[in-house]
Amino acid sequence: MRVGVFHFPTDYGIAPAELAAALEERGFESLFVCEHTHIPTSRLSPFPGGGELPKRYSHTHDPFVALAFAAAVTQRLRLGTGICLVPQHDPIVTAKAVASLDMLSGGRFEFGIGGGWNKEEMAQHGASYETRFKLMRERVLAMKALWTQEVASFSGEFVKLEPSWSYPKPVQKPHPPILLGGESDLTLKRVAAYCDGWIPRGGAGFDPAEAKVRLAKAAVAAGRDPASLSMTVFRAPAEAKALEAYRAAGVERVLLEVPDLPREEVLKLLDRLAPLAAG
Repeated sequence: MRVGVFHFPTDYGIAPAELAAALEERGFESLFVCEHTHIPTSRLSPFPGGGELPKRYSHTHDPFVALAFAAAVTQRLRLGTGICLVPQHDPIVTAKAVASLDMLSGGRFEFGIGGGWNKEEMAQHGASYETRFKLMRERVLAMKALWTQEVASFSGEFVKLEPSWSYPKPVQKPHPPILLGGESDLTLKRVAAYCDGWIPRGGAGFDPAEAKVRLAKAAVAAGRDPASLSMTVFRAPAEAKALEAYRAAGVERVLLEVPDLPREEVLKLLDRLAPLAAG
């Protein structure tokens, strides 16, 4: 089982390049970064975690820029979005960013995606909360066309792409792994329909063995080989004993949380977590 981390890359915390280099030095497998383009001050959408929205949500770097800096100072570290809010991104521009990052990193990118929860944030991007998952699906399919076809085109309800050239193409074939976040049965149907893996959130009440069974059932129902769909558990417990259950269940990757703290504090935390990456 691979052990990576997820992190909100902020303008006041450890720099992405410093974090990436420290992770690779300590044997971690991957760095996944969170994103929000902005946070409207109206705050009509309640924070899913309850209480006030943490400061980090409105201070994140652009994920692709942050990961480019991380790629430049590492050789082996996998680099992922955790997650990219696809309904808030133009698919042509995003396909270019993904392909460029994958090529320039030597094929190390993982495309974690999601629909989002902040209604007013996505509305300012022209996306509707009610149709965000339909929009996400079409944008992902259009991006797949841009990554895999020499002359790409797509026609859907929300996305229209006339025959076009788009380069570079990703190093990973047919494209970087697409991993969808969420926990619902509908999420699993979407994973099996057009993704390569699933990112459920760990923590209290999460049963990795049960989650693997749910993923396998969704794959079979969609006519896919369960082995073709991976599981990356977001916010897994940072305890060796707890992680044994994840390993025994066949979870492919876990992501431990690295908070939005200054460099010295983060490095001390990584030193404490490093034995988990080696185990």
